[in-house]
Order: sequence, then C-alpha cells, then structure tokens
Amino acid sequence: MIAEYLNSALEDGDEKAITVAIGNIAKAIGMTKIAEQTGLSRPSLYKALSDGSKPQFSTILRVLRAIEGNIQINPFHA
Repeated sequence: MIAEYLNSALEDGDEKAITVAIGNIAKAIGMTKIAEQTGLSRPSLYKALSDGSKPQFSTILRVLRAIEGNIQINPFHA
C-alpha cells in the first residue's frame, strides 16, 4: 500500500505532492523511528517533509531507505 501511494505521487511528478507523501508515510511509521534510522532530528524531519518545504535530495534518500523504499528509473513513454 505504501509503494502504491508513493508511486502514485511520483507518477504525477508534482514535487510538492511527493514530499508530502513521503512525510505522510514517515508519520504513519513513526517520526521517532524514522529519526533514529536516518540520524536526523524529529523537528528537522517534520520541517523537511512538510507542505511547501524543499528538502535536500539526501534527506529524501535517507527517509526512503528508512521506510524501506527506493527510487527506480524506468523509460518514459509519451
């Protein structure tokens, strides 16, 4: 279910929606757990994954690893 939700946000290509989706998943799993796994503080995670934020790519990758996700590139067919 998490993968479907995140893939849907990625398909839309809306940077804001992707960040919010990752934030929602992290909150559902537990920000304390995600903070421990990423080495980031809870307040930093909330700020980085909030609506309107522009997190660093490294932050996104750390959170994706913590939620057992990854990014895969597939050919784009218009």
